[in-house]
Amino acid sequence: MITIDGVNYNIPIVSLKRTADFLDKYANRTEDGNLARKLIGVYFNYSLTLGGSDSTAVYTAVWNKLTEPTEFHTVVVPADDSTFTFIAYFSTISDNLKKRKDGKNHWTGLTVDFTAKSPARTP
Repeated sequence: MITIDGVNYNIPIVSLKRTADFLDKYANRTEDGNLARKLIGVYFNYSLTLGGSDSTAVYTAVWNKLTEPTEFHTVVVPADDSTFTFIAYFSTISDNLKKRKDGKNHWTGLTVDFTAKSPARTP
């Protein structure tokens, strides 16, 4: 299950990949070869792949939320022994048409990248 902006979407998670990206205010080599660095923080970013759903309404609701023209969303994802809540923007959203049945399109393999607005950890 994934939660976006306080709404739980009951659709299976196929894959959830997380990265910890370190962002610097600056990182420069000095004349003697040492690195001068000012770390802003560590950002937790996620790539999510969802499975299909027997309910085209549920799948469409997820698609519509992910493609909503909003700058940021609050996302809750699985983390270690609990969950992790963060504010992110969505990018690189895609899926695949699985079949067309009874006049309805059934999609699967919905993928999205969540990029954190703020660092999860700071120095």
